[in-house]
Amino acid sequence: MEKPKNSPQLQALLKVVSGKLGIPAETLQSELEAGRYDQAIAAMRPADAAAFQQVLANPQRLNQIMSSKQARALYEKLTGR
Repeated sequence: MEKPKNSPQLQALLKVVSGKLGIPAETLQSELEAGRYDQAIAAMRPADAAAFQQVLANPQRLNQIMSSKQARALYEKLTGR
């Protein structure tokens, strides 16, 4: 069963990330839901933004990262699964 978009775990994660990037949580959520990352990338350090864009441009690498133990553990923690 999917967690709602406004689950407490998702809101907490958005709050932390938006605070680090200096973007309002609502803006970050709507941008990510639309598949846009422009404001998030603009708020990152240049080296982090470049690494993020490289991962997004390489579907195999993105899949490898998302399949990692750390990503699964974070997903399980956020979704309560």
